[in-house]
Amino acid sequence: MARTTGSHSDITGPRVQSAALTLFARHGYAAVSMRQIARLVGVQAGALYNYTTDKQSLLFDLLKGHMDDLLTAHAALPQSATPQLQLEAFTRFHIRFHLERPEAVFISYMELRNLTPDNFSAIEDLRRQYERELETILENGRNTGAFDIADIKITALAIIAMLTGVNTWYRSGGRLSLDEIENIYWHMVRKSVT
Repeated sequence: MARTTGSHSDITGPRVQSAALTLFARHGYAAVSMRQIARLVGVQAGALYNYTTDKQSLLFDLLKGHMDDLLTAHAALPQSATPQLQLEAFTRFHIRFHLERPEAVFISYMELRNLTPDNFSAIEDLRRQYERELETILENGRNTGAFDIADIKITALAIIAMLTGVNTWYRSGGRLSLDEIENIYWHMVRKSVT
C-alpha cells in the first residue's frame, strides 16, 4: 500500500498514537473508531494500518509504552542509601511522573478491561514489576526496623493508589504548589509505614 504523499512514518506514527490516546481518554476505547483516529491525524482510515495492526494493538502499545517509560524513568533515579530515602524518592517520582501524563494514566487504569487476555497479562506483568520495586523498598525498611508494616503487598498497593490519586484532582496554579503537595504526600506515606 502506498503511503500518502507528504506523510512520514516517523511523524505520522507518533501522531496516530497521540490521537488514539486523546480519543481513548476522552471517549473510552469502545466508543472510538479507527475512522475517528484517522480523522484526527488527518489521514485516510486505511492509512492507519501502515502504523498499527488494529485498534487493540494501538491500545496495547499505548499501555505498554506508558509502563516501559515508567520503569525506565524509575530505574534512572539515583539510588538512595536508606529505605526511608528510597521511599521518599519513590513517592516524589511517582507523583511527578504521573502528573505529566494524565491521559496515559487515565487509560492505563480505565481501559485495562478492554485488552485481550494475552495483552492484559503482559501489562499486568509490567505493573507487577513496578509494584515489586516499591515492595522491595518496603521490605528492606521492615527488615532494618525502619518501617512497621503488617502486609508489604497491601501497603505497596495502597501507597501507589494514594499517589496516583493526585492525578485526578491536582491542578497547576491551585492553592498549593507541587512541591507542597509532594511534601504532604511524603508525610502521609512516611506515617503509614512507621
